[in-house]
Amino acid sequence: MRVAAIDCGTNSIRLLIADVDEAGRVTDVVRQMTVVRLGEGVDETGEFSADALDRTFAAVDSYAALIRRHQVEAVRFVATSASRDVANREEFMTGVEHRLGVEPEVIRGSEEAGLSFAGAASVLDWDAQRKILVVDLGGGSTEFVLGTSAGVEHAISTDMGCVRFSERHMRTDPPTDTEQSMTAFETLSFLENVSEVMPLHETEVVIGVAGTVTTVAAHALELEDYEPDLIHGAEIDLDRIHQSVEELVHATREARAQMPIMHPGRVDVIGAGALIWGTILDYLNKVTEGRIVSAVASEHDILDGIAMSLAHTRAQTTGADAQATRAQTSDAQTTAADAETTDAEAPA
Repeated sequence: MRVAAIDCGTNSIRLLIADVDEAGRVTDVVRQMTVVRLGEGVDETGEFSADALDRTFAAVDSYAALIRRHQVEAVRFVATSASRDVANREEFMTGVEHRLGVEPEVIRGSEEAGLSFAGAASVLDWDAQRKILVVDLGGGSTEFVLGTSAGVEHAISTDMGCVRFSERHMRTDPPTDTEQSMTAFETLSFLENVSEVMPLHETEVVIGVAGTVTTVAAHALELEDYEPDLIHGAEIDLDRIHQSVEELVHATREARAQMPIMHPGRVDVIGAGALIWGTILDYLNKVTEGRIVSAVASEHDILDGIAMSLAHTRAQTTGADAQATRAQTSDAQTTAADAETTDAEAPA
């Protein structure tokens, strides 16, 4: 089944056109990201700006053309974080539906977390009994999902992300020590809240997804260019990650822009994102009493989870239709048999 999954976040909008087989394996046809900064200024104004909507709608127009070109059978558009509480949400929803032909789904943080976990779990070979923590570090929110390869056990979404914290705390180029301290302090506050509802201390493997994590991984791996195949599945020790975090946080905007691994849309927000990621890993090392000494970067995330959900829904619908057809056939056969019996019993 060929499907299209669209993930519209605070910083970027991403498209995955993929073929999904009966076993749920996802094969990419097109995977594309456009930085639109939909959540730009939302933390302060409570609504999407006209410019942000224009950028987002232009990206949706481009994606709609790709979807038509590749003859996609089913489309799902998922909006997260920034789209949940804005005052002009209806304008956003209507604009997307008009261009794409499907109604956007503004999903809850718990569902977002589950989709991210499913996407990561679909491509990594894990021991079924090991406790896996997937961290989806986005622009406006960060999801924490704990479970095993058998499924999700705990999930929570938090209102921290690279765009949100860049606008709130890290406004100097490069950020001051005070700005960094404020970012780290608020991150730790969120982590303490997460620990109250989720047993983070049980974590045995950490997997990070989304652009901040993969960019830090690319830097830590000292890649000369952003190479997804080398980043995906890379397990990097915490010391090397922290070295990259320090370098990214303290670099000037100009220096970051010149890094070959850096997407232009991440130049302004990678400092806050890297600091959030480093703080999360330090916290996990502490609460697990030193068990967490590395983290895995994954290029497969919520997009893969959305694609799998489309195929799963289609399979369920097809199964239900087939069952209904069998029931109708059975009813028709019974009716025919009853009619034959009536004819046979009728007097000559």
